[in-house]
Amino acid sequence: MSVPADEPGNVAHAMFERFLHAGECREVLGCFGELCQQLGLQGSGLQLYHSLKAALNYWSAKALWSKLDKKAGHKVYDQGKACASTKCLVVGAGPCGLRVAIELALLGARVVLLEKRDSFSRNNVLHLWPFTIHDLRALGAKKFYGRFCTGTLDHISIRQLQLILLKVALLLGVEVHINVKFEGLVPPTRKAGGWQAVVQPSSSPLTHYKFDVLISAGGGKFVPEGFKRKETRGKLAIGITTNFINRHSRAEVEVAEISGVARIYNQKFFQNLYNKTGIDLENIVYYKDDTHYFVMTAKKQSLLKKGVILQDKADIESLLSPENVNRDALLSYAKEAANFSTNYHLPELEFALNHRDLPDVDMFDFTCMTRSENAALVRDYNGARLLLGLVGDCLVEPFWPLGTGVARGFLAAFDAAWMVRRWAAGTPPLEVLAERESIYQHLSQTSPDNTHKNISQYSIDPATRYPNINLQAIKPSQVRDLYLVGTVEVDHKRKSDNRLITAASGDFYEELLSWCQASTAGYRGVAVTNFTTSWTSGLALCALIHRFRPDLVDFDSVDSQDAVQIHQMMLDVAEQELGIQPVLSSLEMATMTEPDRLGLITYLSQFYEAFKTSPEVEEVSKKPLSPRGTRGAILFLSKLQKSRNLTHKRAQDSAQKDAEAKRSRRDTELPRERTGENSDACYFCGSHVYILERASAEGRFFHRGCFQCQQCGATLRLGDYAFNEEDGNFYCSLHYPNLPGMDLSRHEAPALPDLGDADAATDPPLDAGSPCVPPKEGAPGPLQPTPAAPQQGEEPGTVEDAVDAGDVEEQELLAQPREDAREEEGPPTEPQGVAEEGEESGGRRKIILTPLEKLSLSTLNLTSEAEPDPPLKPARLWLQAVPEALPAPWQGQDCWKEEEELDMQKTLEESDSEEEEEKEKEEEGTDLGIMAELCLNLGKEDVHPTCEHTLSRRAREAHMKRFCKAQAIQRRLEEIEVTFRELEQEGIKLEKLLRDENGSPADQQTQWTNQLLYLVQKKNSLMIEESDLMIAVQELKLEEQQWQLDKKLRSYMNREETLKTPEDCRAEQETLAQLLKVVNERNLLIHIQEEKRLSELRA
Repeated sequence: MSVPADEPGNVAHAMFERFLHAGECREVLGCFGELCQQLGLQGSGLQLYHSLKAALNYWSAKALWSKLDKKAGHKVYDQGKACASTKCLVVGAGPCGLRVAIELALLGARVVLLEKRDSFSRNNVLHLWPFTIHDLRALGAKKFYGRFCTGTLDHISIRQLQLILLKVALLLGVEVHINVKFEGLVPPTRKAGGWQAVVQPSSSPLTHYKFDVLISAGGGKFVPEGFKRKETRGKLAIGITTNFINRHSRAEVEVAEISGVARIYNQKFFQNLYNKTGIDLENIVYYKDDTHYFVMTAKKQSLLKKGVILQDKADIESLLSPENVNRDALLSYAKEAANFSTNYHLPELEFALNHRDLPDVDMFDFTCMTRSENAALVRDYNGARLLLGLVGDCLVEPFWPLGTGVARGFLAAFDAAWMVRRWAAGTPPLEVLAERESIYQHLSQTSPDNTHKNISQYSIDPATRYPNINLQAIKPSQVRDLYLVGTVEVDHKRKSDNRLITAASGDFYEELLSWCQASTAGYRGVAVTNFTTSWTSGLALCALIHRFRPDLVDFDSVDSQDAVQIHQMMLDVAEQELGIQPVLSSLEMATMTEPDRLGLITYLSQFYEAFKTSPEVEEVSKKPLSPRGTRGAILFLSKLQKSRNLTHKRAQDSAQKDAEAKRSRRDTELPRERTGENSDACYFCGSHVYILERASAEGRFFHRGCFQCQQCGATLRLGDYAFNEEDGNFYCSLHYPNLPGMDLSRHEAPALPDLGDADAATDPPLDAGSPCVPPKEGAPGPLQPTPAAPQQGEEPGTVEDAVDAGDVEEQELLAQPREDAREEEGPPTEPQGVAEEGEESGGRRKIILTPLEKLSLSTLNLTSEAEPDPPLKPARLWLQAVPEALPAPWQGQDCWKEEEELDMQKTLEESDSEEEEEKEKEEEGTDLGIMAELCLNLGKEDVHPTCEHTLSRRAREAHMKRFCKAQAIQRRLEEIEVTFRELEQEGIKLEKLLRDENGSPADQQTQWTNQLLYLVQKKNSLMIEESDLMIAVQELKLEEQQWQLDKKLRSYMNREETLKTPEDCRAEQETLAQLLKVVNERNLLIHIQEEKRLSELRA
């Protein structure tokens, strides 16, 4: 539709269309100024919006007005009167600054926004959560940018997002000033005055603007005075971003995006990348938008070897300084990584240019992440109050791999707008601040999973976004320090950590000794009076374990003549059954000397943390105690590692066919005697290892930093390593020797989850087993040992025939924690029905997956993380076809869907349909890129296009969740590693003082011992958290493995039965067996986590 050339208002309509499609910041502002001049409009705020709406009443504008009117009509804005007398200054025209300006304008406030630049030049692409997509659509995003979230796109470039929000802000009457830099605040000189800003240039009219609310969105480097920052530091992390020109050709459209792949669960891809190119990455993401956008985390040694970084330097700023970076090598590094990750399918990669007309490649450090300790404060000077709030990077600096920056930025913008609304309503300042801080507590934990699923109801009211939020979690009395009267004297010095001093006041040494004495009282031959000679016989340790777990050791049958053997037996029991790692060898414990006293204290403190209970509980409890839930993760990882060692050993034995040769090799190599290990010497480097830096595995003691894969040098952790008894070396799962199928070719194709590659559904699959979990022969052992076996015995035996004794042994080993859990549940005489009636017991506690439920889980991932290939069976029909190839009792079932996820998807689909009703496709048709994508998808649109769209979106969301979770875990593991190093340095100093032969006063010795024990407690708590994270890592690996197996199984099932060879049929059955085994293992992990949660509640 177009306006006739002779129709009045034609010029204004053309100007409005130019404004809608303007692609530069200055162009947008110029077009809008010309439009207002042409229509004779002045003023600001919602009055300007209503005048524009009255003057432009043609079809294109009316479609936009209807959206903005619907938005402005929400009750929370009170028809634009909620903040009618409030004057706001917003600093920064980034996405978050513009978004909060829009909300303040809808509330009726006068909003002035300043920006120091005059262009939007950031091509980098932002991941969008479902609510941000819905929010931007509600603001008319597709009117300004026709490609917004077409197909499965869930991202947008920063530049395009800024342009959309700038246009909306201008229409709603926000005053935007570019090339103006904010430099500070000017307090009022008299009581009747107001707060003003110091800006450059000083000739700007903003120097005279008086306001009562300041919202800073100026980025992480600018935070107004009065706010305090805190920092979290991880291991060195170097990010690289690059943008290539997107010509929207057919070849480019066909290349699938990478929503994120991480080394933590797909080690094989990164090993292939390194073998072929020498590039070593931790993760990589690829999005297609206005550009081909790649972002990756590179390892420093790889950058040095490839010549990107010229010299290795300790200081990060000097390391990445322009003088120390070879720009050409950086461009080559980025292009090579991009080519490999897309399997060299992107033609003629050419760098896009940044605002300096240079190739848009940047290398940055995100080792340290900062955030503000508080989100708002109030300044009071001469009776004039100023409310200050933070949004965007200056509030919380985002960790880019999580893709949370713009989503949490928008949430913070809504929260800030709600705060201003409460301020304008006359709420007392301390109440406003307390409520804002209560909301701020939730920001860093928010995700699509823990926010309300009904995204269509989102508003600036926090209750519409955060379930069960307590707006009074922080009391007004707790935020008095955020109400600043008079001038502000900023103390940039960080508060000293007095925790160590405080810890010294507690007598942990005496407390631990008293607990050991009480726990071992009454046992023959045991009299604990110290931490040296009282423990040499081994009976005291045996009594301690028997006191809490009599099922693990028979104290009366222990031979007291062999102290070393007793200690070794107790060390093994504690490690394998309680998850308590040894600190000393059995020989050292049997010959306990004064220098070993600190090691024994450290070791016994783990028992204390695991079993300490109140006296009342100890008297009542007559049953064996399991370690408290917090140590359950360590126990599970210990058992998981043992089962993995069994698997490795079986694979190794099967690969070694010559038994005589194997025996002779074992005879020629003398294995290390575990009882003779020296805990003071590192197994790897031979250097002295102090107590706080000591770790152990397989009876070997070492520095945590030395625990690395023998082949690739990757960091190893408990529950995620392989040990070769024959050569005495430790490996990652990928490089464990003699495992079939683990050798990596230098020319092997990338093993990436290609969500967009339809050919994967029909082409014969590569080895899709997860590289981080070595492939195991055979089918899964049953989760419930013997009772369930006869039921499955009636089914066709193809799958069950693949089960070998080793896998059963492994499953039984992993299932052992369930026995401990059942002991905690209560007396065995308790009727089963009673337990099943409870919410926790009946709903989630006793998880027993039937084959049908396992299939449901499998089918869920199958349909949500891959797409069929034309010629297609519709996804729904394929779901029905799957059971036909399976045993009869599994047929006739549909996969389950969570109702809340369906609600969210329904909202997005309704939003899609609204866009279609407005016929915006007509305006988008001239975009060649869109036409190319539409042409490519013509073959799919006649086969359930809505279903295809939904499945594709869900597949991308599921993969993104896995990637984000992996990156959050990786970041936290790195932060823990840094904290470990800090503790180790403090512990080494204390241990040296305690071992000093010159002697010190007894009181000083006691104080140092207590401080060391405090550090040990902190180390233990970090180890527990690390173990929890490692369980999550195992779960991610299994999820990835299941996705790969789903894809592989599906490729076989989509073939015609008449075309399948006998090899195909066998491979299909083997893949199904592997898939069910993975489902078994995932189910077991879920059960362990639930039992841990319940035991923590009981504790």
